Amino acid sequence: MAGRCGALHGAALGDVAENRTDWARVDALTEDELERAIAQDGDADVVEPDWTQARLIMPQAKDSIHLRIDPDVLGWYKKQGRGYQTRMQAVLRAFYEAHRNDAA
Repeated sequence: MAGRCGALHGAALGDVAENRTDWARVDALTEDELERAIAQDGDADVVEPDWTQARLIMPQAKDSIHLRIDPDVLGWYKKQGRGYQTRMQAVLRAFYEAHRNDAA
């Protein structure tokens, strides 16, 4: 059952409410029974994305800079975990996208 903790997405086991799923019963289901059960579960209704309008956008090369950040702002981003610099870049990009056509 240790392999089933992936759905908890990083939550500590002690932080999660008791799991009441009967995994032995689930494991005993045939593939057809499992597919029928999923089809009858309203929460399992997954909408297939429409890929006909998808565009491939290759990431741009980044410039490396030195930037001074207020300690509280940097600390907050770092507390968000791995990828904090990417999230900071995303915020800057969103601001740029929102204002790039504004008169300077």
